[in-house]
Amino acid sequence: MSAPSSTPTPACPSYAAVLQVPYARRTFTAALVGRLSYGTVSPAVLLAVVHSTGSYAAAGTVMAVFGTATVLLLPLRAALVDRHGPRRALLPMALLYGTLLCVLAAVTWRPGTPEVVLGTVAALTGMCAPPLGPTMRSVWAELVGDQGLLQRAYSLDGVAEELLYVVGPLAIGALMSFAPPAAGVLLSAVLIGAGTFAFVTSPALAGVRVPAGGGRGLRLSRVRGLLGPVVVAAGTGLALSAVYLLVMAFAEQRGYGDGVVPWVLAALSAGSAVGGLLNGAVDWRRAARVRLALSALGLGLALAAAGLAAGVWSLTVAVACAGFFVAPALTTAYLLADEVAAPEVRTQAGAWVNMAVNAGSSGGSVVTGLLIGRVPVGVCFVIAGVVAVVAGASSVVRVPVRRGWSRPRGGAAIDTAPRA
Repeated sequence: MSAPSSTPTPACPSYAAVLQVPYARRTFTAALVGRLSYGTVSPAVLLAVVHSTGSYAAAGTVMAVFGTATVLLLPLRAALVDRHGPRRALLPMALLYGTLLCVLAAVTWRPGTPEVVLGTVAALTGMCAPPLGPTMRSVWAELVGDQGLLQRAYSLDGVAEELLYVVGPLAIGALMSFAPPAAGVLLSAVLIGAGTFAFVTSPALAGVRVPAGGGRGLRLSRVRGLLGPVVVAAGTGLALSAVYLLVMAFAEQRGYGDGVVPWVLAALSAGSAVGGLLNGAVDWRRAARVRLALSALGLGLALAAAGLAAGVWSLTVAVACAGFFVAPALTTAYLLADEVAAPEVRTQAGAWVNMAVNAGSSGGSVVTGLLIGRVPVGVCFVIAGVVAVVAGASSVVRVPVRRGWSRPRGGAAIDTAPRA
């Protein structure tokens, strides 16, 4: 970086110290504006497609296509950032993504557009979504040299991202009170364009150098230690999506009504925020790999306890306790991915973790939907907890180093054998 922090960091730096790093506040704020688009786009597209087609089935299909295109191509888009640098890669992506969002808003503004057209535009849009989250985390690693301060930066980033997915739907709900749903899609386009432009023009990115070999396709098998955080991230995403559906099923079966569901899920988000902030504030002595496994274990045990809940209050407490481990698990997964990855593939490493969370969430929704009605809700909570525990246990399994591997910074092992 052109201007790393020259101020010595204290033994146990605070969150304020993170934002005092030169250019950190401006860069982080710009990234959050752009990332807010991802908090608004899903509810906006869902409502816009329902408004256009009158069909929830069509809306679900379009959202599945949009989400799949966004998630599966995330490592490829991150590879472009590693190869060409954030400024040269993110701006074209944001421009194309924003333009396609405008097209999607246009075709959903009024009813009558064929579903195949909506699906095609949604797929193309998802393919171009700029990886602002993974890029911001790689910029944090460049801005902050101290490992303790980096942990706090990642925790702050994770908690802020959690809040974006609370603020986003609320903003769309407020907008819908006086505008059609497609206006929310336009708002998402404005946010991604303005946020990305402000992000890439920040002085913090002026000195970012593209390392030699940047942009190589990164495979999980190529980086020793990356598989663990990816598996835990997938397990966490699966557990979270299961909680959303299981809380609704619990409320329906016990006759509480839908009104209690937002409050229980709010407890999950509140627990995650508190856990994330505390995780970042502690000067940990244990290795990140051990903390990752312990966070997954805590999440699994809390979910199993939720399966024993006798009423909505005990369920809320158990879900809040589960949330307490969510942000620490994801933050530690990103931190460990950064530790094991060489600088030229840092953005891709974070993108793999990000993709795992979303893929696990999608898979968890499908599996949980199939289990509800066939298996008691309490047992479903326990199953979700077991998945989290198994994922955490896998993160401490050591992967043997194979011939042809070399170790870059942080003990990572990168395969240097020729590639086809």
